[in-house]
Parts: sequence; C-alpha cells; structure tokens
Amino acid sequence: MNLRTLSRSRPILSFALILTFSLGPIAALAQHAAPAKQFALTIDNIMRGQALVGYEPTAVRWSADSKKIYFNWKRADEPRNGETSVYVVGADGSGLRKLSEEEARQQAPPAGGDVSDDKKFIAYVDSGDIFLYNTQSGERRQITKTVDIEANPRFIRDQRHISFTRQNNLYSISLDTGMLEQLTDIRAAGGAPTGAGPTGGGGGGAQTQSQSTARRGTDSQEFLKKEERDLLEVVRERAEKREADEKKRTEREKGNRKPFQLTTGQNAGNMSLSPDGRSVIVVVNETATGAKNTIVPNYVTESAYTEDIPSRTKVGDAQGRSRVAILDVQTGDSKWVDHGQRLTVTPPVQRTEQTTPVEAAAAGAIGQTQGSGSAQGAPRQQPRDREVALSAPQWSEDGKNAIMQGRSTDNKDRWIMHLDPTTGKTKVLASIRDEAWVGGPGSFTLGWLPDNKRVYFQWERDGFSHLYTVSIDGGAPVQLTSGPFEVSDVRLSEDKTKFYFTSSEGSFFERNLYSMAFDGGPRRRLTSMPGNNQAVVSPDQTTLAIIRSFANKPAELYIAPNRVGVSEAEIKQITNSPTDEFKSYNWIVPPIVSIKARDGATVYGRLYKPTNFKKGGPAVVFVHGAGYLQNVHNWWSSYYREYMFHHFLMEKGYAVLDVDYRGSAGYGRDWRTGIYRFMGGKDLTDHVDAAQYLVNEHGVDARRIGIYGGSYGGFITLMAMFTTPDVFAAGAALRPVTDWAHYNNGYTSNILNLPQSDQEAYRKSSPIYHAAGLKGALLICHGMVDVNVHYQDSVRLAQRLIELRKENWELAGYPVEDHAFEQPTSWADEYKRIFKLFEVNLKFPAPMPNNPAPMPKKK
Repeated sequence: MNLRTLSRSRPILSFALILTFSLGPIAALAQHAAPAKQFALTIDNIMRGQALVGYEPTAVRWSADSKKIYFNWKRADEPRNGETSVYVVGADGSGLRKLSEEEARQQAPPAGGDVSDDKKFIAYVDSGDIFLYNTQSGERRQITKTVDIEANPRFIRDQRHISFTRQNNLYSISLDTGMLEQLTDIRAAGGAPTGAGPTGGGGGGAQTQSQSTARRGTDSQEFLKKEERDLLEVVRERAEKREADEKKRTEREKGNRKPFQLTTGQNAGNMSLSPDGRSVIVVVNETATGAKNTIVPNYVTESAYTEDIPSRTKVGDAQGRSRVAILDVQTGDSKWVDHGQRLTVTPPVQRTEQTTPVEAAAAGAIGQTQGSGSAQGAPRQQPRDREVALSAPQWSEDGKNAIMQGRSTDNKDRWIMHLDPTTGKTKVLASIRDEAWVGGPGSFTLGWLPDNKRVYFQWERDGFSHLYTVSIDGGAPVQLTSGPFEVSDVRLSEDKTKFYFTSSEGSFFERNLYSMAFDGGPRRRLTSMPGNNQAVVSPDQTTLAIIRSFANKPAELYIAPNRVGVSEAEIKQITNSPTDEFKSYNWIVPPIVSIKARDGATVYGRLYKPTNFKKGGPAVVFVHGAGYLQNVHNWWSSYYREYMFHHFLMEKGYAVLDVDYRGSAGYGRDWRTGIYRFMGGKDLTDHVDAAQYLVNEHGVDARRIGIYGGSYGGFITLMAMFTTPDVFAAGAALRPVTDWAHYNNGYTSNILNLPQSDQEAYRKSSPIYHAAGLKGALLICHGMVDVNVHYQDSVRLAQRLIELRKENWELAGYPVEDHAFEQPTSWADEYKRIFKLFEVNLKFPAPMPNNPAPMPKKK
C-alpha cells in the first residue's frame, strides 16, 4: 500500500486509436481458429481471472548473441495451478516455440545470476546448488552438489573463482581446480561455527553428535554423560578424538583467522567479497528484543486441526535492525561500518506533579526538554548514534571504491555514502531529507558511472523523482533529468555510454523507454506504442523485447528496433495471451477525466459510463488499493477483475468512477505525501469531490452513490461510510485496515509516525474510532488467513459495531483466502455480494435512512 498542488494546462490524453501490429506465430494461428465463443458478461465469468485474460510473459532475457529471446509464459487455456513454461523466439519474431523442461534446462539462459566481465558465463543457483552457464555454447556445468543450500554466487575479480554463501559463511571455489576455500568463520551465538555439520564444518554425523554432547548441560545431564563415557569404549574414543580435534583447531586458529562471533538474536545476511579479495562485507541482522509477533489462525488445513501461521509485528513495536561488518579474510579481524549520523539528545525529564506522561515521553524523544524538575537543573545533552539502516555496498568497476545507502529508521532521511573499507568510516556524498517521509520511485537506485568517480541515484528534490549524479571527491549533486514527470528502472547500457530508463514524460498516463548519455543531455524516446512499455535491450543494443499493455489489452511480448521513429509495420507482436472468448467482448478504453478538488488540485479519474445512462441514475466510486499505486492510466490494470466488473455494472445501468486520489503514485512528491499524518483526509475528500463531480457533470442522483475497494481501498470505504455518511448510500470494504496501530511498521510508520508518539494521527486516521457515524449499508469482506491486513481488523470492527448497536452491516469471512484472493469461487462470491449490496441500496431514489438532500452544484 502507499503535493504541492499541481497546476497543469496539459490536455487529457485518451487514446481512441488502437494500433495494429504485425502478428507473431501464435497470433497468426488464432486467425484460422474456430469462431470464438461469445463472452457472457457475468460475475462468474469475470472472476475466472488469468484463466480468461491469460498470463503476462515474464523473465524476458536475451541470448548472448542477441539472436534469441527467452521468456516464461502460460496460455490462458492451460491448467490454472500449473507452472509457467519457457518459450524461445528469434529476434526477428520467427520460430516461437515452447521448450520442454529438459530443453529449458539445457538451452535457456538462467533468469538471474551473476555475469562474468567478459559476458561469457553466468553463475547462478538451481535447487540450492551452484551452476555455470556458458552464454556462447549454452552448456551448463554444475559447480556444487551438496545437501546444504548455496546462494548468491558471484565472480571474483580474477573471473576464475566464484564466491558463494553456505550456512552463513562465505566460500570461494576455483573454476580450474575445484578447490574450495572458506573465507569467513562466522559463529552463531554460543560459539559453534554456523557452518558446523556434515558439509559445513567437516566431519560425520557421529562427530556432530559428540559436539552437541560436549556443551555443558544440567547436573543430571552431565552425570549421565560421564557415566556413558566411562561405561562405553566407543563413546570414550569419540570424545577423545573430538577433544583432540578441537584442541588442534584452537591452536590453528591462534595463528590464522579469528572467528566472528555473533550474539544472541544476530544472524549473518548478505555477504560479499571485496574486489581485492581482502575483506568480506557482511550485513548482520539483529532481531528486536521484546517484540511480539502476531499469529493468524488457519482453520481449513490438511490436519483438520486449527494451525497457527506466524506473522509480523505491529507498528511501533520494537523493530530489528541491520548493521554492516567488515571482516579481514586473512586474520578474521572485524570492524563495524560507522554511518556517522549522531543525535544530540536530552535525558528524559524527571516526573513532577505538573509533568504529564505524554509530555515526559515527548521531551525525552525529541531532546528539547526545558527543565528536568530536579534540584540539579537542566540535564546535560548527550550524543548517541542515530538508528540508520545500511544497504550492502556497491564497488566501482576498478575495485577501488565502494558506495552504499543509509536510511534513518524515523523515515525522514536518506544518505548516499562513500565507504572506506580499511577503516569502516563513511562520507556522505548526498543528504536527502523529507519532512514527511523519504520515498518515491527509484528511491533504491544507486550505481557507478564508467569513470569510477561518480555515482548515480534518484531524488525528488524538485518535486518529481529524477536522476542525479555526484562525485566521490565531493561537490554538489548534478541533476540530469528534470520536468513534471518521473523516471524509474534506471540502468546503464552494456557499453556504459548511456542510460536507459522508463519515464512518464509527455503524459502521466503512459510509460516509455528513453535513453540519454551517461552525463546527461537530450533524451530519446525509443518506444512508440501507447500504454505501458517495459523494454529489455538486446546485448548488441539493436533490438528491444517489450512487455506492453494497453487499457483494454493485457500485457504481451513485442519485438521492435531500438531506435527513434519506429513504424507500426516494424513492431511484431509475439504472444497472444487471452482466450478468444475474452477477445470477443468489446472492452472499452475508459476516458480519463479531470476533477477539480476542493483545494484547487486536479484529480484524474477513469470514467465508465453507460451510453444510455439516464439522468438520476446510480453510480459507484471505486477506490484502488496499495495507497501508493497508480490506476488511472492507459495500460492494463492490475485491478483487471475490477475493470471487467465495471463493465458489468455499466451493463446494469451504473456509472463508475475510479480516481487517483492523494497518496497515489505517478504524480510527484507532493501528491505522494499528501496523506502524511492523516490517512482518510485529502485522500477521502478527493473521493467525495469525485462523487460531487458525478452529480454535477453526469446527472447522477446524489442519493444513489456507492463506494467500494480493497485493502487501502477498503480502509477509505470505511472512512467514507463513517465520516461522510450522507455522501455514500452503500459501501463494500474489502480486507480493510480498521485500526492503523495494528498494521505493520514499514508502511505505517512512514505516514503516521509511531502510535506511541503521534496518537492524534492514528486516532483520526483509524476507522474504528469513527464507526458511530455509520448510516448507509456496509458490507465487509475479509480473507481469514490474511497475513497482511489481519482478519482481526474486521473482527474488532465487528465487535465495535455490535457495541454501537448498528444493524445495517454484515461481515463475510473467506476461510482459505489470504490478502490477495486465489480461488475463483471466493472472488465470485465476494463480488456477487457487492453487486447485491448496490442493487438493494442504490436502485431506489431514497435508499438511505435519513434520505439526505442532493449535493448542491458548485457555483
């Protein structure tokens, strides 16, 4: 889930023209198929999901010679629970075919992995073992075959060794000799090597068992251990051998590598070897002390018993943290990376009769107490480390420098840092602050320019997320892109001469691939199809493999030349995913409309309006979820079931409006942070203003407007029904957050801070505190094994509504569904209930208990 008010004279772009492209093999075959079955627009049909609309091609990758494209895909008519298959097609669009599992293993390049400097090999993981893929011959070579899980293979600088992790230690293996070397000795709390075991620390099962018995137990356990050793010769021999081995190991370690000892609650995460091979960078994760994890009961299980699903903590509870350690490969000496961020704090005040607990806690938190109430006067300010989460470092291509990102745990600051691995000290290259919270598209973008002196990153400094560079030698950041648009998915070309990135330049409602020289300059738009274009450039940079969708067309794979001004005839469509039945229906391209909000901002929406809509008819306002997501655009929506359901509502006489409210993505920083400290504020009034727009501009009856949405959309629906009860006659809140103090920390603390320090923000933003305002009819639907927004949220609200003696509501629980439903039967049941809610409460001129007067038109 997740403005400066934007004044734009730009016209709304609504593409009525659908381009016709050259048909690839599958599309061509469809032309000769039997006549398609006409699609029946029913809720059961709509909720078939991907079995109707097909599966988007994913994991698109090129062969090293740029002659073939491999991708994962599944046709709509294939089994719903089956895996996707690997397909291959020529760069000219010919020869599309599905590979067998054996062919895919032998021919297709891996979807991920580390590429060697000469691009000839890819090191990757398959089923926990390391493999090497030859990009020229297509041959695979298995490097490890163990019962342990290996991960994160990376080429070492000489390109003849690969480093990888196994049981929380870093190893290297020679591609020439097969020699395996352990580069770290990281030990879990208690002193045991984290790699101890049959393959991690050497030795057999009996020795491992003896190691466990060597630990000190209770008096009773120690007595039995001694008796066993004295009685049985084999036990005595094993113990003596273990003790001798441990003595040798201890003596060997005195002159070799020191172990890195983790403490209770710590575990080793991401590990990487420095380019010079001298240091290992380890991200150490620390669990929070005293935190309480939630439990989600699962009622429908194979065991027939109720089982518990471990879930997350709640916002404001103690959170884990990550630190970065630098280990010397030869000696094992270690140092912690110092992020250099300090706070000057004042110790908490001494309680007096005049000091409230809230005042005391606030004063201690922000360090601005004027007095302590003690005889010694004002306490002395003390510096302490600021809580900062650090990313793993990225090394320059010449291996001489490393950079990393830091983010404050209070969400207000982000830093681009240069790391000195010899000292662990960092130097801030760019400091990014947001009084709401740092974020936006590309907030994790970080990389090196080819000169090995400058790094690139993204920043919302001018209100939109743009590309910047900064030198490690100092100086102010340099902005490379600018304007009322955002860039994302930034990467350097294979030859390091230019950037490729996705951009909304020209229209908030389109996404296209652009290129630009690595040091800035003119931008070149390389994709030309309307909609959303996500492109993968061939290694020789001549061709684009594009995953493209349009407003009424699901995502498909296309191939086009990599240059400006490509004609329609040069673009080849490769896949054709939906069923013929789906394609037989006239799915509309919803026109994008602009709505003037009460504060003067422009809110954009997609309008679904029956051609024969009668004045005084009913309407529904849809609220997209995620908060920070864009749903008003000219591409296939992630809410495609709702898109089809809106056609169903149109057929039944409803107008439907879907808006990108405050907090949505795609419109810049001020729009993104417009909900800071008040969710259910401007984001809700944007929907109320949208309802007013329907009345004023389209003749909708103000007494016959409903609202619905899921997740964040369910939350807004509740706030609408509770705090603006005279606007919406009926609402369906699906998997809604009802109390933000019960949601997770990562999302919620960004927007509302912490509940113990900003109670006002949580109270005014949480629907459960406003439930007394309910007037209209309310439907709540929630998956009972939802590990994101817990079913408990709706249960607590139900109890509150019972205590308030509200009668015009109902709760539908779905026993096998998580946050995102999977079963078509659950989807269908839910949306039949939503439709019934609207039919019963919106098809009559006076559906609401108090029958409010129509909203007045704006003057």
